[in-house]
Amino acid sequence: MTNLADLPLRPDLVGRSPYGAPQLSVPVALNVNENTHPVPPEVADDILRRVGAALTEVNRYPDREFTALREALAGYLGHGLGAESIWAANGSNEVIQHVLQAFGGPGRRVLGFPPTYSMHAIIAASTATEWVPAERDDDFRISPETAVAAIERTDPDLVFLCAPNNPTGTPVGLDTIAAAYDATDGIVFVDEAYGEFMPDDAPSALTLLPGRPRLIVSRTMSKAFAFAGARVGYLAADPAVADALRLVRLPYHLSALTQAAALGALAHAPTMLGMVDDIREQRDRMAAGIEGFGYRVWPSWTNFLLFGGVADPKGLWRALLERGVLIRDLAIPGTLRVSAGTPAETDAFLDALAAVSAAPVGVRA
Repeated sequence: MTNLADLPLRPDLVGRSPYGAPQLSVPVALNVNENTHPVPPEVADDILRRVGAALTEVNRYPDREFTALREALAGYLGHGLGAESIWAANGSNEVIQHVLQAFGGPGRRVLGFPPTYSMHAIIAASTATEWVPAERDDDFRISPETAVAAIERTDPDLVFLCAPNNPTGTPVGLDTIAAAYDATDGIVFVDEAYGEFMPDDAPSALTLLPGRPRLIVSRTMSKAFAFAGARVGYLAADPAVADALRLVRLPYHLSALTQAAALGALAHAPTMLGMVDDIREQRDRMAAGIEGFGYRVWPSWTNFLLFGGVADPKGLWRALLERGVLIRDLAIPGTLRVSAGTPAETDAFLDALAAVSAAPVGVRA
């Protein structure tokens, strides 16, 4: 059997490892920031009806421009956006790929601020775009001054900002985004995958779009809409950005079934988003419990928590797994990340953490 080393792989991909969080069968999986609340039955019924109707015409190609979906997404986002300003794809990862295919590529560079969403750098590599990391401020923040200094130092073609940031949960101020935009002639991409979990009074980067044709704001239906398995991501930007992405997308890239399912979920947006408050409540309950065991928890505007002061992250991760609770070790020294779950999952996590925190592996650093 041939192995990878025997194949004429692209040189810049040699030695790289594919992305992949552990996929383990456990009672409580809180490692990949999924919405652990299932789709409500009445919404699922309507989605099934719509998908069933789409199946009767699945012998034909889908609407290449996914017009109805773009109209529905524009209506959901508001902010005066029209369908011409919306783009969608199979998860926000494909949205990111389209952006990098159109505006990155060989000889171009994208600036990011790790620790951040790991797929930003991975997709940059897959599109032969140079990934240029810059340091954050204390507590994983990015000030306008820090962003501008990094841009002036590296002269990137794209700037990626994850707001709020994954895996730290920390926000990025609109002043930082605006300053970054003014400091570059390139694309500024703001990843708002967790936008619905921000405080109700926190403005979205969507408010910055008017007059900024090089600004892109992406969202996903995976998190707040409990649609991770459906793979629907989207962005809002100047209509010219959508024209650019048409140059690199594959024909008919969004299936008729995907479009039908997403339209069904969006038709019930208030019901779907009713889960957000419950998740925030469990997130805050988790934070209080974790802090009660002596760990540090960073403030989070997402559906997960990063906590630090862990003497042995790998050991604590294994000890929790042995008790049926899977969280995430992201190799950030002294830290682990846990997704907010249902009340029962919160109970299970806090009970497991209480049990292991008394053992040597759980001793605070």
